[in-house]
Amino acid sequence: MADLPHAFKGRGAASNPEGRFESIRHHAEDDGWQQDVLDEAQPRPRTEVTEEIARSVITRNDSPDIAFSLAMNPYRGCEHGCIYCFARPSHSYLNLSPGLDFETKLRAKSNLPDVLRAELAKPGYIVSPINIGSNTDPYQPIEKKWRITRAALEVLAQCHHPCTIVTKNALVERDLDILVPMAREQLVQVFVSVNSLDNHLAAKLEPRATAPHRRLKAIHTLADAGVPVGVLVAPIIPALNDSDMEAVLEQAADAGASCAGYTVLRLPYELKALFREWLALHAPQRAEHVMSLVQQINGGKDYDSNFATRMRGHGVFAQLLQRRFEIACRRHHFGRARELQLNTSRFVPPRAVSPQGELF
Repeated sequence: MADLPHAFKGRGAASNPEGRFESIRHHAEDDGWQQDVLDEAQPRPRTEVTEEIARSVITRNDSPDIAFSLAMNPYRGCEHGCIYCFARPSHSYLNLSPGLDFETKLRAKSNLPDVLRAELAKPGYIVSPINIGSNTDPYQPIEKKWRITRAALEVLAQCHHPCTIVTKNALVERDLDILVPMAREQLVQVFVSVNSLDNHLAAKLEPRATAPHRRLKAIHTLADAGVPVGVLVAPIIPALNDSDMEAVLEQAADAGASCAGYTVLRLPYELKALFREWLALHAPQRAEHVMSLVQQINGGKDYDSNFATRMRGHGVFAQLLQRRFEIACRRHHFGRARELQLNTSRFVPPRAVSPQGELF
């Protein structure tokens, strides 16, 4: 068996496999001449952020198993480094690796507010809630400096445009001055993702995300301020974090969450190998059992892309998860994650930028 890659503290992936679109493959080979160098501790990969000039920022979704039709992502890649992130393979479109590159070589859409304003001003634009964070987290650590998510919210608030936010970072509390007024007009709903209460596990699964207990505090802060907030137990990984489902829902309810949702682990494309590598490094004793259950809920495969089952899985174990979730939701009087109706009637298109400026 080949030696396992080196695990980096603060990073989810341990390697940088080529993306599926790359035509060149790299393979390191030890020739024995630099053993002293090879034995030294490997330096930690640094986060690099590159500005991206976006041509469009609102994407349309027609997947029947996703509740929203419009989405917006201020960043490509995500510094949180969640090893299970289904968005990792999207980095292949940038000719970058879904592994370490995904969490270290990030793209920031610096012109997003201007492009968003232009797209909202188009004559044929039809209002629908925009989901922020469908692919990568809008409040990942680099948002503290770049503030693109905040700028996008400012545009939406000015236009009275509804949106939903998905995050696992307590940095969302920073923008309460925008979110609270939007909430009064039924223009926003926030979903905080919490899939475990085990800080040690979370530090390996999602190394640069906010700790679980701090996310629960963020739910309380948002709810206490009057911002509608739900909890997403996502993803549920069989034999790894599924035992925490009921406890997460209970503590989220106590914190003020009004609705809940869940998904099971999804392993599209290169993510299959990356997750197996992570299991071998961090949970070798249960790796075989975890993957056995993952395959059970995916019809014998590591991943089944069927729209009808990819979010919840199918089979006995998937049915058990669904039953447990439903019982816990009834106990805590949770609504479904998509029940809140956001207000689309107040939208006012932004005025087109004029070279003469604003006269009135």
